[in-house]
Amino acid sequence: MTSKRGVFLTFEGPEGSGKSTQLRLLVHRLRTAGRDVLDTAEPGGTPIGVQIRRVLLDAKNQDLSPTAELLLMFAARAQNVDQWILPALAEGRIVVCDRFTDSTLVYQGAARGLGADMVYDIDRIACRGLVPDLTLLIDVDTETGLGRARRRNQRTQEVETRIDEQCLEFHTKVHAAYRRLAEEEPNRIKLIDGNRTEAEVAADVWAIVETFLADKLAN
Repeated sequence: MTSKRGVFLTFEGPEGSGKSTQLRLLVHRLRTAGRDVLDTAEPGGTPIGVQIRRVLLDAKNQDLSPTAELLLMFAARAQNVDQWILPALAEGRIVVCDRFTDSTLVYQGAARGLGADMVYDIDRIACRGLVPDLTLLIDVDTETGLGRARRRNQRTQEVETRIDEQCLEFHTKVHAAYRRLAEEEPNRIKLIDGNRTEAEVAADVWAIVETFLADKLAN
């Protein structure tokens, strides 16, 4: 076990941004390069988190209140942090996570109207100060992203569509809140244009991550 802490990378983006595809491509490239990588997802990640995810995203659960949604998101995240993410970082591994607290700031804090203060209060309990070292925000316009997400759901007969089925105003707020986060934290959050081909987006992702990891090793 190395004494040097690992690196925590996250992918963010609105529905249909292609972030999960880009995460898979990056993880494959890192492993091919010989890097020791843990990939995980929010909500979910752990077996317990997957059970919580089913409640959060099942389209049948439209009556789930915003506060309950927020607490369930952090319940799944706390389990992931304790069970997988912190141990992997302690071992010096690269952790790549599909969504983290930035998503909660955007979806529950901004779009649901619960506010950033409430999100940060619970984050301090659930994540104990853990913040991604680098966040790759794949940005697409709302209509394009929703169109992609809904075509995918129809093709796969997906049942985890509760968030996708929210109104256009909700998703417009999500997109605007993500752009604000990128403006507020430009050193950590890198905005990437997702309205391009998969290969073009992947090239940008790799260029950012490769440079970041080289700088980390140099220090």
